[in-house]
Amino acid sequence: MSPAQARQRFRGGARVPTAGWCRGWTQANLIAVPKSLRYDLLLFAHHNPRACPVLDVGEPGTWSTALFTGDLRTDLPGYRLYRDGAAVADLGEVVGEWREDLVPFLIGCSFTFERALLAAGVPVRHLEQGTNVPMYRTSVPCEAAGRLSGPLVVSMRPVPARLVRTAVQVSGRYPMVHGSPVHIGEPTVIGIRDLASPDFGDPVEVRDGEVPLFWACGVTPQAAIMASGVEYAIGHLPGHMAIMDVRDDDYRVP
Repeated sequence: MSPAQARQRFRGGARVPTAGWCRGWTQANLIAVPKSLRYDLLLFAHHNPRACPVLDVGEPGTWSTALFTGDLRTDLPGYRLYRDGAAVADLGEVVGEWREDLVPFLIGCSFTFERALLAAGVPVRHLEQGTNVPMYRTSVPCEAAGRLSGPLVVSMRPVPARLVRTAVQVSGRYPMVHGSPVHIGEPTVIGIRDLASPDFGDPVEVRDGEVPLFWACGVTPQAAIMASGVEYAIGHLPGHMAIMDVRDDDYRVP
């Protein structure tokens, strides 16, 4: 399926997590903030590049970018609306909510290297189970910028111990879409008490002999929006991504 075909399905009402969709095409996190906050968000991303790798930015009031030629208001399978730092609604489209001063940012997503993990023999459990990837707020603070501060959010994939090195090496070749894990092993070290209770997404099975690997996650800007009490913002529903017109391999380094 091409990105345009997927976007047409989402525009038509498909409401599903996008892991595994459009294999070979890059997916991205969306966060749209008032233009008065755009430089703060750019600086926040600069200070926290593992969590917030910026792939593209639109002009104020626009709903497409150079790398996403669809409609950012309708062509994702789910959106989350924020007012004064609180998530107030999950929506299927945001045409009526898209203000003229909103600046859309597309942030790298770890779904981009999942095909490479599979090709290297590393299992991806949420794909096996047909669920959303589990994501967690951590106790690790991001570096603040302007009016934005908040915790690092991570995604988790359980990996057999013998394949941990492979997973680190493979994902490390995609530095613009989070790169290698930020933490390996014991989740309580980064403030995660229960892997079965993610803050976003769905829990997955962690089997005997597997090690939880944690990657920085592009939902981190949404956590900053909440922690900072931002007056208005629109993000993707976590795990329900923007499928862009650029290939995964474009973000792979040798």
